[in-house]
Amino acid sequence: QVQLVESGGGSVETGGSLRLSCAASGTTPGPYCMGWFRQSPGKEREGVAIIDSDLRTNYDDSVKGRFTISQDNTKNTLYLQMNSLKPEDPAIYYCVAARSVPCGYGSFVGGYWGRGTQVTVSS
Repeated sequence: QVQLVESGGGSVETGGSLRLSCAASGTTPGPYCMGWFRQSPGKEREGVAIIDSDLRTNYDDSVKGRFTISQDNTKNTLYLQMNSLKPEDPAIYYCVAARSVPCGYGSFVGGYWGRGTQVTVSS
């Protein structure tokens, strides 16, 4: 059973930076699609960034140029570096994983989800 545990959330001022981490355990060899979703009050959950086993990435337009997804396979850890945070970025950020090829935002419907970490941006 794959388990995902997020960390690194917190409160920053507009324009600040945070790095989220997601520690994965229970994975078995094979291609994985991993990523980050977020959900803020009153809004639907949305995909933020994804990365596949070949390290190809995709970002939602709202975070392109500001967020960077990466992974360290030696540590089984996924990261999301968030720079230039804006007032519209606050949300609970979820780490997600799925055994899926190809990798897309729809890959995680039946996948694995962490419990989330809260990000707050103050003006």
